Amino acid sequence: MDYLESLNPQQQQAVVAGTGPVLVLAGPGSGKTRVLTHRIAYLVGGLGVHPYHIVAVTFTNKAAREMEARLQNLLGEQQRGLTVGTFHAVCGRILRREAEHLPFDSNYVIFDADDQLRIVKQVLQELDLDEKRYRPQSVHASISRAKNDLIFVDDFPVQTYRDEVVKRVYTRYQQILLASNALDFDDMLLWTVLLMEDQPAVRERYARRFEHLLVDEFQDTNVAQYALLRHLSSFHRNIFVVGDVDQSIYRWRGADYRNVLRFEQDFPDAQVILLEQNYRSTQNILDTAMAVIDRNPHRTPKKLFTRRGRGQKIVVRELYDDREMASYVVHRIAEDVATGAAQPGDFAVMYRTNAQSRLLEEAFLAAGLPYKLVGAQRFYGRREIRDLIAYLRLVHNPRDEVSLTRVINVPRRGIGNKTLLTLQELARSLGVSPGGLLLRWGGGETPPIGEALSARAAASLLSFGEMLAAWHQAKDALPPLELMDRILADTRYREYLDDGTEEGQERWDNVMELRRLAGEYHDRGLVDFLEDVALISDQDTYDEDANVPTLLTLHAAKGLEFPVVFIVGLNDGTLPHFRSFDDEEAMQEERRLLYVGITRAKDRLYLLYALNKSTYGYPEPAEPSRYLDDIPPELVEGARSTVTRKQDLSPRRTAPVRLEAQFRPGMRVRHPHWGEGMVLNSTVDADDEVVDVFFEDVGLKRLVASLARLTVLR
Repeated sequence: MDYLESLNPQQQQAVVAGTGPVLVLAGPGSGKTRVLTHRIAYLVGGLGVHPYHIVAVTFTNKAAREMEARLQNLLGEQQRGLTVGTFHAVCGRILRREAEHLPFDSNYVIFDADDQLRIVKQVLQELDLDEKRYRPQSVHASISRAKNDLIFVDDFPVQTYRDEVVKRVYTRYQQILLASNALDFDDMLLWTVLLMEDQPAVRERYARRFEHLLVDEFQDTNVAQYALLRHLSSFHRNIFVVGDVDQSIYRWRGADYRNVLRFEQDFPDAQVILLEQNYRSTQNILDTAMAVIDRNPHRTPKKLFTRRGRGQKIVVRELYDDREMASYVVHRIAEDVATGAAQPGDFAVMYRTNAQSRLLEEAFLAAGLPYKLVGAQRFYGRREIRDLIAYLRLVHNPRDEVSLTRVINVPRRGIGNKTLLTLQELARSLGVSPGGLLLRWGGGETPPIGEALSARAAASLLSFGEMLAAWHQAKDALPPLELMDRILADTRYREYLDDGTEEGQERWDNVMELRRLAGEYHDRGLVDFLEDVALISDQDTYDEDANVPTLLTLHAAKGLEFPVVFIVGLNDGTLPHFRSFDDEEAMQEERRLLYVGITRAKDRLYLLYALNKSTYGYPEPAEPSRYLDDIPPELVEGARSTVTRKQDLSPRRTAPVRLEAQFRPGMRVRHPHWGEGMVLNSTVDADDEVVDVFFEDVGLKRLVASLARLTVLR
């Protein structure tokens, strides 16, 4: 029990809380992961609960890995048998074990977001529906919401003609999934809940096994996840949930903060414990966050405090437009790095929408400063990686028609759309999948040459079928890495990919990275490898060790922290987003989104807004975010006049002070270390002048004029 000494009184109270339902309302940076891991250690070491009877669920693989690592430090080998994973991973294990009760086999594959959208587009085309009128992303979002709310096809409510269209697409979409022996992300939750409801014996077996159920980020659960938790905790009722209503920011994907309220209603005997001591941020940052969030209703008020001291005041800055805002961010980062005040990796730049990253990226590139962009094209979204994953999925599950369609002619082997369509028609006439038919041909059955296929087409299909049959036969004997190497060799994929160009080499390097990852699954096997790859998220690929500034959306910032945070674009219409103006619930979530961003900052926080926005290439006045008005003036660095509104005619409104440029393009200058150079460009903001100079010996440098000690020669 020595490990309890490292916890504060509120954390200790949570860790040693008795059995039964427990609700821990944890403020940001309050050590909720520590509480969860120490709670598990207490159950095992203090109460003697066998790890086999404990399950801990969270939302990202990154969080699950962190929890497992901490438990290894606390318990060592005592943690063997413990179930720790994401909701989807836990459901995946249950579904594979209980496949006999379900309409798909245990070797199902998981279709990722791109696969799901491709199927919706295919269905819209089959039904002769206009994609411009029924946007695939929107239709799929409606299907996803229905599944998250436990609404299956037959029960989908129809009140409008669009609902009728969505129901038709939903019906065909599910047919394709089941025909392919595949699930999407939402299915993993939906089918597990349906399994628990339709098979009482199965439900009781798992409810009896899991004596203790622990849940991270409880405020992000949706209806399906909450129903699953109710089923799994139905026997012992030992459910320990940690969450924060104020950090519920995923309503658009089904998360319902009201599950926290439902928990208190469904478990009236629950112990409720607050975690309010923050270990991340300074008090000024916490006070700013509380000033923003305290205006939201339906929440348990928390008084966040820290022992880190008040820290520096918040910087609220008005810039002329988004372009100047991006320049300001880059200049501040460059200055702090140049003076040694911070490391490049200390900085994060956060924004409401992905589109806002463009000007920021341009500013970083122009300054020659490296950066990393969270949520850009993911490693697993690259063409070559998707090809190889599709090959492996097809080998694992030959019924996967989406993967078959992707790779049957990659590299090119003379199988065009017409041949593929003929293969699909032949398979349907025989009551098998196209992949299943290829396996039969690869196993010795002769394709119907002349009847439906030309000799050339049949030869191409037979060749591919023989490879597929050989891979499929070897899949259980070979670890993922060796199976991948065999596919690469048989398809001569490197020759296809690496064409001698720099891009080709880069793509092959990506393949080598996938090989390295596959090597980590030598003992776990192909099923686990494919499942982990399918369920990976942007945060799971976030590289904490890269010492460069991070650009990311506020949604992607959840669970991360940085010494210095810039939140840009704090204008009405952007944050809060204009689509939220007429929706009270949405406006509350926009406020929570800003709260999450603010509480990512450890030492320094910049809140930036634009005086003007660009509309069709012309500047128009823009309103600062209404949420900035909630921040008390005593928390803000400098005069409170930095926040101005068009309708505000009080003396607070002051125009931004513009400095005069000292340097002009073409000027010759001398630097004390880099010698002579020529000014290429100069930009001025409210604080300083930044100069691009090409030096004869060291090349292009971007300099802050007040620090650079440049001497004008002519």
